[in-house]
Amino acid sequence: MHSHRWRTLLLAVLVTLAAAVAAGSTSARVSAGAGPLVASGSGDVNVGIIYSRTGLLAAYGAQYIQGLRYGIAYATKGTGRAGGRKINLNLVDDAGDPAKAVTAAKDMIGQGYKIIAGTASSGVALQLAPLADQNKILYISGPAASDAITGINRYTFRSGRQTYQDVATADAFLTGVGRKIVVLAQDSVFGAGNAAAVNAVIGGKGHTVSRILVPLTASDFTPFAQQVKQANPDLLFVAWAGTTGPAMWRSLDQQGAFGVSNKVVTGLAERATWEPAFGDVGSKINFLSHYVANAPKTKANDFLVNAMKKRNQVPDIFTPDGFVAGQMIVRAIERSSGGQNVDAMITALEGWSFFAPKGQQTIRRRDHAMLQPMFQVKLVRKAGKYVPQLVKQLKVTQVAPPERR
Repeated sequence: MHSHRWRTLLLAVLVTLAAAVAAGSTSARVSAGAGPLVASGSGDVNVGIIYSRTGLLAAYGAQYIQGLRYGIAYATKGTGRAGGRKINLNLVDDAGDPAKAVTAAKDMIGQGYKIIAGTASSGVALQLAPLADQNKILYISGPAASDAITGINRYTFRSGRQTYQDVATADAFLTGVGRKIVVLAQDSVFGAGNAAAVNAVIGGKGHTVSRILVPLTASDFTPFAQQVKQANPDLLFVAWAGTTGPAMWRSLDQQGAFGVSNKVVTGLAERATWEPAFGDVGSKINFLSHYVANAPKTKANDFLVNAMKKRNQVPDIFTPDGFVAGQMIVRAIERSSGGQNVDAMITALEGWSFFAPKGQQTIRRRDHAMLQPMFQVKLVRKAGKYVPQLVKQLKVTQVAPPERR
């Protein structure tokens, strides 16, 4: 890892990435309906990337794109070429809007693109997947978490985790049987979906699951925090998104919910949200996470962490999803006549087991679930800032979703 050859490779990749970032300022302006990012030669392969550069999921999109560039650089040893062909990325902003994403995908397909990847939005991914099936092209979804993406058709894969794996990680915080679980969530599709998943995954193991749904318009969370305290659950599962998070967490703390519940569990969001979202209660929460940069011990993670450190950056939660997409794209091109034979690309990815930043991952052959380890972490303060501390790494088999037939 610290050999002269590896340092030389890392330097070459950093040069490649610097050029890629410069190109990224151009790619960010590509809109739905635009042509390839760069003029492609006869020996090039064009890959369409549909992601949120703007909109509610823009932060996730930025992490995904950054990881994608590093993943391609890692898998191609800094050359940006696979199967003897240069990889050209055409980046299109979906802004979290399925209609924009579909328009962009149709345009790319019309231009002859055989590979499309991206999106952190489940709503977008579930619109792009049928297009892949209808037009027989390869689609690799990004951080989109919906379980419905897995097994939707033979042309659709995913580079990130799915909701089941999140909930299974939360379930691992429980000990014993017959526990009382309360889901505190917003009264939205997101909140109801998490409540349903907890009921299906955890409730199916003999635990009692109830839910407290909070109107999106609520600004006073005291009544809901009191309900949590009165319920006295063994595990409180919080599914929350948006700017009201800090007020909600403060209310739980003020009403003594942390002292009553044995475990308070929620998903660890991107780094920029830790301090403003959790304030002083962050150290009281048990976090499920699909990635923390200081936990995995793989060459891919060492490469990613060291490369980003050179730019004074740290990988975030969705950086690995982009990195894995890059690895998948390179393999698909290398095993398919330079990215032209879609059936060969599918065959190359199905059942593939490889080492990604977070550990060994496997694409399940039958339904394309991305089998991967998951993590339980705590936030601890160091030098006045929250840093993640690994509590436990869950094995692939502990969080594997049921096979979708």
